[in-house]
Amino acid sequence: MSRQGEIGTSAPALHGSGREQRILRAGFIPLMDASILIAAAEMGFAEREGLTLDLVRDVSWANVRDRLAFRQFDIAHMLSPMPVASMLELGSNPSPTITPFSLGRGGNAITLSLRLYERMKARADLAEDASALDNAKALASVLTDMREKGEQPPTLGMTYPFSSHNYEFRYWLAAGGVDPDRDVKLVVVPPPLTSDALAAGAIDGFCVGAPWNMVASERGVGRIVAAKQDIWPSAPEKVIGMRPDWAEANADTVSRLIVALDKAARWCDQPENHDHLSEILASPRYISAPGDIIRRVLAGEFSLDARGNRRLIPDYFVFHRHAANHPQTNQALWIYSQMIRWGQVDFSADNMQRAKSAYRADLYQAALGAEASLPDETGLLPGASPDDRFMDDRIFDPARMQEYVRGFDVGSNRAPSEGAAED
Repeated sequence: MSRQGEIGTSAPALHGSGREQRILRAGFIPLMDASILIAAAEMGFAEREGLTLDLVRDVSWANVRDRLAFRQFDIAHMLSPMPVASMLELGSNPSPTITPFSLGRGGNAITLSLRLYERMKARADLAEDASALDNAKALASVLTDMREKGEQPPTLGMTYPFSSHNYEFRYWLAAGGVDPDRDVKLVVVPPPLTSDALAAGAIDGFCVGAPWNMVASERGVGRIVAAKQDIWPSAPEKVIGMRPDWAEANADTVSRLIVALDKAARWCDQPENHDHLSEILASPRYISAPGDIIRRVLAGEFSLDARGNRRLIPDYFVFHRHAANHPQTNQALWIYSQMIRWGQVDFSADNMQRAKSAYRADLYQAALGAEASLPDETGLLPGASPDDRFMDDRIFDPARMQEYVRGFDVGSNRAPSEGAAED
């Protein structure tokens, strides 16, 4: 069940069928990476675990964060860096937040205005199938030309300062030689507004989750130049967030929720279920976007622009496979490394521990037992690769955090106030 923008308090427990039935109010943003949460409610996975998910569609990540903090939500669909930021006391309302469950991988992409892309194409002689790195380098060349001509730098939209979109956008820009704090202007734009903002000329590009990139490309207002998989294939995307005191007081409910979400994730991962999932997501209660676009995005079939250029991205969405739901410490620490890199926080052993504490693999493993994806003797999770390279061929080693951050040509020397953004 879903409602839009309603305010309330945690519902009391109900009793029926010999088992306590709990109502959990859950906030979400209309994006395809809320699929597992939505499927758990719509397909009966939560109900079979004695839970009723009262889904409330919200308008911004700051709203979701605040309503969780102020106990209007019990749980929330959240950006993967949000619990890390909360435990590091970053942002305007850093209420402690943890995650015991990741909502899969994939879903993000970077889209630029056709005007900017055509200028890149002409200046750098870009091929239609140019790589994400080649596109970033072409943008750097255009920005050099703009500076020489005294033109204003482009304005680029992302969803939240503590978001995968922000860090992936910055990583892509910096890999091409663009300084995201000095060469362009980064602003926050809610996901459903990005396509309209691009069409109106309010922004010149954006990094956001599906389906809004393809909505823009099929409208003929943008060109997709990079996908999340191009930047870091193993990057976490969204998570289930909750207050640690609530999780401790409701341990059995948390376990039942994880079991329900695990079953929903398995269901979402099956291609034969994608037609049904697309119909659910397209509803005005959830994403309110064309069902055919949602279906193609689930298949990784991308319209890069309105001119017929297309791309197939295998595993664009991974809902369950490859340990996609496991809240991995290394992922939390990579997020922390990018917060250091871009001046949002200092490095310290205490901050390392705080960042790690946001991702609660212990709760995930306790709930699923033998069905949980567990690390092997090498410390790797099933399906993980020891050669987990980024677009610039770097490999993240959390044991060498400071060396890793200092190794970047762009963004390695930010003071904590220089690149930090408030939300």
